[in-house]
Amino acid sequence: MSTSIVPLAPEFWPDFEDLFGKQGACYGCWCTHFRLAPAARRESSRERNKDHIKARIEAGPPPGLLAFEDGKAVGWMQIGPRADVPEWNNKGRGSAPIDPADASDPAVWAISCFFIRAKARGRGITHRLVEGGIDFARSNGARLVEACPIDLSRDSRSIGLFVGSSGVFEKAGFERLVERKAGRPLMRLVLKPIA
Repeated sequence: MSTSIVPLAPEFWPDFEDLFGKQGACYGCWCTHFRLAPAARRESSRERNKDHIKARIEAGPPPGLLAFEDGKAVGWMQIGPRADVPEWNNKGRGSAPIDPADASDPAVWAISCFFIRAKARGRGITHRLVEGGIDFARSNGARLVEACPIDLSRDSRSIGLFVGSSGVFEKAGFERLVERKAGRPLMRLVLKPIA
């Protein structure tokens, strides 16, 4: 089965909505966890989260990538400049930047979240999303892409895997920078310019 990877432009909203389902993926998060401050998250609801991400998608540029198989969205990866996911930059997080200036540098990107349709898990979609994300970042002027995945999970359905598996990033060439929280390395890929 072939997988195509596309940036999440507004015309793909129905596909994104179908992928996330009525629950909004990950308990109604709608991939807003790293976009909203903790107080805003506590006050928010599934519907407000959905409205928030829909407005972000409509405003552009694409905040991530969708994976399609046979015309159906089967996976999502949030990727973009670190500034687009402000909570990912908080000093207390394992994902905090090494250099504080990276939090606002448009050329320093983050892969912060994944969501794969349950029936499509275990087929390498996350690997293909990361590969597509590297190309997407490079073509949009990124010089670095960072991630803060999880090292170990015995269960491919683990909720903790929304940040991705470190093995996926290692295979894509990312290097470990620091591990501030056990099992959650901050990883980086330095992008070479397109020749």
